[in-house]
Amino acid sequence: MTAWKSNHRILACLIALWIAPATWRDARAQQPSTLTNAASTPAFNLESNRKSIWENGIGEGFRSTTQSIGVSAGANYGIATFGSREAHDLAIATLSYGHMLSPTWGEGHWYRGNLEFRLELFTGAQFSPNTEWLVGLTPQLRYNFATGTPWIPFVDLGAGVTATGIGPPDLSGTFEFNDHAGIGTHWFLNDDVALTAEGRYVHWSCAGLHEPNLGLNGVTGMLGLTFFF
Repeated sequence: MTAWKSNHRILACLIALWIAPATWRDARAQQPSTLTNAASTPAFNLESNRKSIWENGIGEGFRSTTQSIGVSAGANYGIATFGSREAHDLAIATLSYGHMLSPTWGEGHWYRGNLEFRLELFTGAQFSPNTEWLVGLTPQLRYNFATGTPWIPFVDLGAGVTATGIGPPDLSGTFEFNDHAGIGTHWFLNDDVALTAEGRYVHWSCAGLHEPNLGLNGVTGMLGLTFFF
């Protein structure tokens, strides 16, 4: 009987030794899956927690934290008026940054919308009456109307500085000022990307720092894309 009990214990130990490695291998096989699920969960949560640029859906007003990056291109049709002797036609490209300065104003009124600060870097060339270069930087204030639709019209004003090779008879130095007033619209292709069109009246001059100071005047049309975040 004692021998039988001893053999029984030996057999149990051998079975335990045979089962233990298989159990350890199964545990190791399940571990990567657990880690993978743990790693994927935060990514899902980050995506679900991403905030919209809108307060209450497309066209219902921007959040005050909304920012934007825009690119556009267009042309200025020169006008020989307000003292200018020549019409200066220009090709222009812009890169702009915007940041909303307010939550949605004027709830319940036709002027409901958001005030935005913008900084626009532009460059281009005069192609008539001769070829010259220009580059400048213009701070702007823009008011975006909340229409409740993908179409968001706006008005803006800006004034900044320009360096240019355009000279007499209308300009006389490299350093000039620029100012403009414009109207336009965003057409949102999805929640945060818009096709943007704008028309503006633009004036360049040196504000009397040197002569001649007749100035350049024109109507500029721009078309581009704006990315909001």
